[in-house]
Amino acid sequence: MFALKRFRASERGNFAMGTAIAMLPIMLGVAGTIDLVGTSDDAAQLQNSLDAAGLAVATKYSAGMTAGDVQSLGLTFFAANMSAADQQEYSGSVSAFSAAASGSPSAYYISLSSSISRPSFLSGAASWQANRSAKVKMNPGAQACVLALDPHVSSAVSLQGSTNVSMSSCVIAANSDASDAVSRGGSALVSAACVSTVGGTSGLSPPSANLTCGTPLEHQYASFDPLADVVPPDYTLCLPVPKGKTYTLAPGTYCDKTLSGNITLEPGVYIMRGTAIKPGGNGSLTGQGVTIFLMEGAQIYINANEQVNLSPPTSGPYAGITIFENHENTSALTLNGGANSVISGFVYAPDAPVTYAGNSDMSGQGDCLRLVGKTVQMTGNSSIKTDCSAVLGSREMYASRLITLVK
Repeated sequence: MFALKRFRASERGNFAMGTAIAMLPIMLGVAGTIDLVGTSDDAAQLQNSLDAAGLAVATKYSAGMTAGDVQSLGLTFFAANMSAADQQEYSGSVSAFSAAASGSPSAYYISLSSSISRPSFLSGAASWQANRSAKVKMNPGAQACVLALDPHVSSAVSLQGSTNVSMSSCVIAANSDASDAVSRGGSALVSAACVSTVGGTSGLSPPSANLTCGTPLEHQYASFDPLADVVPPDYTLCLPVPKGKTYTLAPGTYCDKTLSGNITLEPGVYIMRGTAIKPGGNGSLTGQGVTIFLMEGAQIYINANEQVNLSPPTSGPYAGITIFENHENTSALTLNGGANSVISGFVYAPDAPVTYAGNSDMSGQGDCLRLVGKTVQMTGNSSIKTDCSAVLGSREMYASRLITLVK
């Protein structure tokens, strides 16, 4: 007790106690500054990783991806970026990562978010937390008329023989990363706004190729599948096929038949389950305002001496779609039609080869023809004149994509 009184009475003791009391807020301030700077650094690294992951996902995104696919892909890129950041000694704990996609073919968005929690410099104090988010916008590129979806095959779009392809207002595109993703050979002539590929091209130099853009756009981002969100209608009862070589079909479901002869389709939606449409001989396939769904291995095979005249509906859920071969149907879609044959609208076979060929004179005749296949081959004496400035059913198809960070 006596020693304490002496300490209080001492000027040196009073100074030491005063200094200790005065240092307490300074030490708290220093600790707070350390926490604030550290959390700020961790949050910046978190933001950088989210931005980089969003941009990476946008290069790989396709409209057919599920929410789980987007989350998994986003997490893969994000974790890789944060792992690299770990080498820079960020000390926070990352949690609550999420990645999601939204939008439509006119503009898709990838949104990501996460949080990071950093232990306080002061023992026992609450952790410091920061929340960050990123948003990436994907705008489509130029209008396209031909698109091959296979990601790796050579000659995904093949222009051979004496084909004359005239698509002055739109683009020929391929998602293949092969060095010859779009190839031209023989005496084929190509006129288009441009050619856009993930990989490279072959044989597309003047005078055989006349591109408004000058030279092909190679090593571009993949193009969006324009009909990825289209769901085929439910099956109905299988309808009978009239006897004879010339007949008219009503809209509905047709099962396990081979349709041949002169076939006329009334306007409406047709579901072909395992059905083969092969007019044969000098047969024909005619239908205005029709959508034909090829399900369960169904196929259409039009030979060079046969005639085809098809157009899609201009309204309703399947407006603009003429032929739709469902996913996982790998049956080749062959459209060789004879002189004066006409097809307009979307011809779509995402998992099958599309051949547009033969001794034909097919022409869009002012309508918009859009060919989408796993691969697309144009051969023979086809003369394809396509004007895609007029859009059917408000459906559009674009080449490549433009990616920007918006948040």
